[in-house]
Amino acid sequence: MATSYQTPDALLVKNYIAGDENALALLINRHQSKIYNFIYSKIADRDIADDIFQDTFIKVIKTLKSNSYNEEGKFLPWVMRIAHNLVIDYFRRNNKMSMVRDNDEFSVFAYIKDDSDNVESKLIQNIIESDLQKLVSDLPNDQREVLVMRIYQDMSFNEIAEATGVSINTALGRMRYALLNLRKTIEKNKINLSV
Repeated sequence: MATSYQTPDALLVKNYIAGDENALALLINRHQSKIYNFIYSKIADRDIADDIFQDTFIKVIKTLKSNSYNEEGKFLPWVMRIAHNLVIDYFRRNNKMSMVRDNDEFSVFAYIKDDSDNVESKLIQNIIESDLQKLVSDLPNDQREVLVMRIYQDMSFNEIAEATGVSINTALGRMRYALLNLRKTIEKNKINLSV
């Protein structure tokens, strides 16, 4: 019998829609830290982050219960998109236009902002990603393997330990050393990884 770690998200979603409330609890437990940390990184207020996290799963439940969820094997990205939209809604609600005046005239330009990526920011982002890939490729094999599994393949430390044949503590230690080594290399070489 498959453990909760081995049960794919798509099957848990299907089971929840079929009436298995425990399936939703497993999905929430599996992804809550990633979703909550994303929300908190944008809001930086625990109470508001808690509210948005709850609102995210209320939306998830409503969508699943109404059978309007389109399963494409991408449950987590879908939930993250809901959370992202709720964060944007929060900022829109709380950053209402106040009557700021420029030389006693209302200035609409104070509120117009173009968030779309321009060619320069895309180029910088590509350079940063390339630099980061180079840094990761320079890590010792065991550290690189754990980092890639955790960050790029979204595997839990339990899954990483199973896949690599080591204990969870060893997997955690390798991840810790990988991050420390990356940080040292970045500081030593004064690498800027921000746009």
